[in-house]
Order: sequence, then structure tokens, then C-alpha cells
Amino acid sequence: MPHPDVPDATSGGAPAATAAAPPPPEAPDPTGSFLERRFRVRERGSSPRTEAVAGLSMFVAAAYAAVVVPGQLAKAGVPLGPATTAVLISIVLATLAMGVFANLPFVLAPGLGGVALLAVTIVGQDGVPWDSALGMVFWSGVAFLVLTVLGIRDLITRLMPMNLKYAISGGLGLYIALIGFRDSGLVIAKTSSAALSVGDLSKPAGLLALGGLVLLTALVSRKVPGAFLITIAVVTLVGIPCGVTELPDHLFGAPASPGPVAFHIDILGALRPEYFPYIFAFFVSEFFSMTGTLLAVAGRAGLTDKDGNLPGVRRPFYVDSAAVIGGAGLGAPSMTAYLESSAGADSGARTGLASVWAAGGFAVLLLFTPFATLIPSAATAPVLMYVGLTMLGALRNVDFKDPTNAIPAAMTVATTLFFGNFGTGIAVGLTAHVLVKAAAGKFKEIPWGLWIVLIPLGYYFYTLVP
Repeated sequence: MPHPDVPDATSGGAPAATAAAPPPPEAPDPTGSFLERRFRVRERGSSPRTEAVAGLSMFVAAAYAAVVVPGQLAKAGVPLGPATTAVLISIVLATLAMGVFANLPFVLAPGLGGVALLAVTIVGQDGVPWDSALGMVFWSGVAFLVLTVLGIRDLITRLMPMNLKYAISGGLGLYIALIGFRDSGLVIAKTSSAALSVGDLSKPAGLLALGGLVLLTALVSRKVPGAFLITIAVVTLVGIPCGVTELPDHLFGAPASPGPVAFHIDILGALRPEYFPYIFAFFVSEFFSMTGTLLAVAGRAGLTDKDGNLPGVRRPFYVDSAAVIGGAGLGAPSMTAYLESSAGADSGARTGLASVWAAGGFAVLLLFTPFATLIPSAATAPVLMYVGLTMLGALRNVDFKDPTNAIPAAMTVATTLFFGNFGTGIAVGLTAHVLVKAAAGKFKEIPWGLWIVLIPLGYYFYTLVP
């Protein structure tokens, strides 16, 4: 299953300055429909139908989380059935909050990187009880909330140099594309060297993914509505006779009670001194992953300003903070904005109404959990490959003539791929920007706040050392 979720294919995921320009804003009509008053759909150049299709595209692209995340948590000793229900409830509530409160088109779900850190490293390797590990996630969410209330999170977002914002979009695109190629079997990692290699091109999954990419590109170029959903449906259906799509024994199943998982969290036990590096690792990685995904996908949707910033960014940060805290309490760690949200942006999502539709899809999935296993990775891979490849176009806006701009931007993209972690890639880019600019004597091009950010980043890199 896949991970790390169309205005104009030439926009390349760049911030709003280069993204496809939406129609001129219309003044909100106080006498209009409830949807218009609440979500300002027309003002952002969209329509209820477009938001519905885009929301369903986000849901389908991210539905795998209902299977993959509980499976990972089960390896840490968390009961599978209750974990599945807890994860779905957390996704529904967080995504709905992002739509209604922040009015942005994003799916929020447990980040696979954070889930792997909890299940594989902290619980599996180091033997920490899973309820204490959830407590660590809780405290990282509290740190998110404090920084949001103080305005530090949006300050750091504004301090990011424009070249790095373009690089974040390009790095995210490369990472998304790699996920699509990897999960379809077109690219594999050699166990001997950990290097990437060409997969078995004779297997039907890879061929279906390539065929889906061609189909999706053709549909988008012809401006066919619902191109993403059509592609996923076609590949899923064709995959049945090819043995790629596995039909479940049944599609309906009542959800298990989340009781054995919900609120089984050791908040005080997570404050042991030796656990602090874990809390910090959760905090930094998810901080930059959320920030980068938010800016890149919002830029993709044309919602950022000329400086690549998202107006009213504190609202989604509040939602993110609450989601991390509440998700940890329910048993769903490391809630964050999903990369697959870009499928919604490219389908025309511009408002939180798309998130409401996506949340509705996950709510229905509570009663049809086996349905999530019906959609093969080969069906969602074309969406990830298409979105990721087109987002690489943002890199053309980086000032490669100035090496002090080019190297930090390139390092952001490269380390995102090398380390397999989007948050770490952004942390590397910010650090490189400060160090390279300082070495070149361009101190005026270094925002003062980035010098302060270097302190926690240095400690973060220290925690990554085996």
C-alpha cells in the first residue's frame, strides 16, 4: 500500500505566485446559500460539485491509512480492531475540523513516519510501553499548541526563504512520485545496498500503474472532471482479472469498540528524562512535515500569497495541534496533513468543503472497513506519480544562478529523497541556508529568527545519530 496524498499541469506545485491564477474573488453574498457563507466556495473560484469530487479524490487516495496505520500499531501490541476504529474516528474528526474551522482542503491522518517511529523503534526496538509512547506524541502536540498560541509556528513559516518554499514543493513532489513508483513495484530498494533499482516490469501491478498514469495525463489534458477518481476506478476494475485487485470476503463489518485503545495513554510516564529525545524527534519531524505539506499543497491550490505564505495559517496550525493531542488520546499517533491531499488540490479543491466530503468518506468507511483493502496500490500510484512529477516544476523558480540559493534548495530536495523523511529534508535546507549564506558573507539575507531555529535543529540532528 502507498504512503507519505488540476488547476494547470504547468504550475508545478509552485506557490501562488506561479500557480494557476483563480478567477477574481467575488464578494461573499450574505444572502447566499449556507455553503457559500460558510466555505466561500464561489469566492475561491470553485463550485460545490468540484469540491465534492476533489474531496472524494482525497479520500480514495488516503483510504489506505485505515489499513496500514492500524497494522503498524498492531506490531507494537495495540489491539488491531480497536486501533482501526480509533484511527478512523481520529481521521474523521481532524479532517472535519480542518474543513470547518480552517476552511482548507486537507486530509489529516496519522503520519506513517511517526507511526513507524512509535511502533518499530520506540516500542519494538527499545521496549517502551505503547501507552508511554502515545504520551510522548501527546507532549509533542502540546508543544505544537504552545508555539501556535505564541505565534512562533507561523513566524517560522514566514521566515522561510522563498527559494526554500519552492524547494519544499519540489521536494514534496519528488517524494510523492517516488512513493507512487515504489508502491506500484516499478522501483525497488536493493536489500544489499539499499539503492533504488528498476522493479520487475513484467508484473501486472507496475504495468497497470503506468497505464493509469497515461490515462490520467490524457484525462487531465482534456480537462475531464473527476480525472483522478476515474483513473483509480478504472485501474481497480482492470486489476480484478489481472490478480492485482483482491476482492475481500465481505465489504460490510461493524466497527470494533475503541475502548481497549482510547484514553489508554501514559501522559506522566512519558515525561521520563530518557524519553525527551523521542518527544523531540516527534516534534521536529512532524512540525516541518506539516508546515511543508501545508505550504506546498496550498500553493498547488492557489491559496498562498505572492511570498508563498498561507493567509490565516494559524487556524490550520491550531487544528493540527489539537489533532496531535486528541489523536494520541484516542490511540492514533502523529496526526498530520497527508501528502495525498495534493490529489484534491489538483482535482480543483479550494475550500474546506472538500475536507468535509473526505471526512464523510472515512466516516462511511467505519462500516465498510474491508473496502479500504479493495483499492490496490497500483490504482493510487498513478495519482501520486502524476501529482509528484508535476510539482517538480516549482524548482524552475529557484535562483540557481546564485549558489547560496541553489545549494540549500537542492539539498532540501535531495535529502528528502535520501532520508525518506520530508521533515528532515526541510530541516536540512533551513540549516544549509543559514550556513551557506553566512559563509558567503550574505548575513543580510539570513532572517534573524533562523539563527535561533538552528539551536533546536542542531539537537534534532544529534538525536538522529545511531
